[in-house]
Amino acid sequence: MNIQSVKKHIERLDKEYLWHPFTQMKEWAGEEPVIITEGRGSFVRDISGRWYLDGVSSIWVTVHGHRKKEIDEAIKEQIDRISHSTLLGLTHPPAAVLAEMLVKITPEGLCRVFFSDNGSSTAVEIGLKMAFQYWRLKGDRRRTKFLSLSNAYHGDTIGSVSVGGIALFHEIFSPLLFRSYRAPSPYCYRCELGAKYPSCRLLCLEKMEEILKRHHEEIAALIIEPLVQGAAGMITSPPGYLKGVRRLCNKYKVLMIADEVATGFGRTGRMFACEHEGVSPDILCLAKGITGGYLPLAATLTTEKIYRAFLGRYEDLKTFFHGHTYTGNQLACASAIANIRLFRKERTLQKMQGKIAVLRKELDRISELPHVGDVRQAGFMVGIEIVKDRETGEPYPLKEKTAWRICGRAREKGLLIRPLGNVVVLMPPLGISRRELKVLGRITAEAVREVTG
Repeated sequence: MNIQSVKKHIERLDKEYLWHPFTQMKEWAGEEPVIITEGRGSFVRDISGRWYLDGVSSIWVTVHGHRKKEIDEAIKEQIDRISHSTLLGLTHPPAAVLAEMLVKITPEGLCRVFFSDNGSSTAVEIGLKMAFQYWRLKGDRRRTKFLSLSNAYHGDTIGSVSVGGIALFHEIFSPLLFRSYRAPSPYCYRCELGAKYPSCRLLCLEKMEEILKRHHEEIAALIIEPLVQGAAGMITSPPGYLKGVRRLCNKYKVLMIADEVATGFGRTGRMFACEHEGVSPDILCLAKGITGGYLPLAATLTTEKIYRAFLGRYEDLKTFFHGHTYTGNQLACASAIANIRLFRKERTLQKMQGKIAVLRKELDRISELPHVGDVRQAGFMVGIEIVKDRETGEPYPLKEKTAWRICGRAREKGLLIRPLGNVVVLMPPLGISRRELKVLGRITAEAVREVTG
């Protein structure tokens, strides 16, 4: 078979049998798909041999780059020993070693690690159930609710959707969800309270406190994406907001769950976003970049205080009855260990600082384009909000698919990026070079300019 025949064969199989996530399949059926067959560094190659700059880290997971030698070898070495055995009633070296590494690099006070096998959906679901059961074990049966933010995204399982706040993703499932409280999002460009930063003096925090003041006795935990609400369009919170949330949780004795699935492992320029304001949550949810973008793995970390509430005799039934088949899989843990070691070996975070500045210069130029309403950046997490009218902030109608068309134009130019509504998202691998960052900025600017005129 020649390349074209193979390409047509794979495309036929895809369209006949596959159902893609977050994809309108009726439209997909009429498109020519990009079929990825290889990766190297910051690039991926399609079946026809064309290379593309991976501008979203293969949906926020690739850290040091594709085909990273150290991670490749760690997985191969582990395969030669064993690829999987359960953590139910057994243990193994990769899980134990990785747990210690995570405790050492995460915010102070987190000392127990519960592994799962996917992303935000599993890590957050565990965090919610852990907080709920903790209060039950402490004898407080009133705390059955959660407080989250509007525009929040914490995964796609029923529990995580219940604390989500993006109507586009979640509204259809509302009859299945448990009730939770919502505080205003710190979305300064489109403040739902009609305020202006900084003269608002963080009015959104005041509104959060009003909810806590009235309902704290029934709230088990507050859950937040620290610093950046990713799936909402890279909404970045103003300075002091995150620390203010921690202060309110302390004041009203509510557990704080930090969902760092998207923001963790260097994306914001620090290993974890909580570090920017010196915050330690009671529960921390990790996934995505934990394995460097190689294999599915998630972790939920908590404090000794919470962990000890679950200790008792067998017949006390204090056990945390939750688990996943591939919890703590050896191959995934081996890749995570190699990934974390690379941060130190290659001084990844130190090298990032200069590259963040390079990206910021590229974004400054993009921000001057007539249909760019707002540009938000936290390290390598970027949201470019496209508007029909820059003066009023009027968005483009959804049916025009403006941001989607911008990403399509970028793809024609050799850059893979994806939109979130009217927001064009950039999140390159941390290992990207300065030259490649400039290419990322140039192509994005060209695509925005050409599509919006």
